[in-house]
Amino acid sequence: MKFAYDVIKKPIITERSMEGLADNKYTFEVAANAGKIEIKKAVEEIFGVKVVKVNTIKLPGKWKRMGVYRGQRPDVKKAIVTLSADSKKIEIFENMM
Repeated sequence: MKFAYDVIKKPIITERSMEGLADNKYTFEVAANAGKIEIKKAVEEIFGVKVVKVNTIKLPGKWKRMGVYRGQRPDVKKAIVTLSADSKKIEIFENMM
């Protein structure tokens, strides 16, 4: 059993994610091993909203150089969560607009 705060790491606030707010779509960085059902339950528990759909994206880490050394950034998993039309808004994102 995972806690909700272990599944949802942080909100992603970019221009593209802010455009989705008009359609009740919110973007979060989530744990790499979290499934869609776990993400849905975590968002409903933390924010008290009704989730209709969850889309997930795995982004591989980029290779970076520092002089002669090469390293890789960590892989990231994002979740785009769609809320129902009658659901309340998430306050974290509303203050950004």
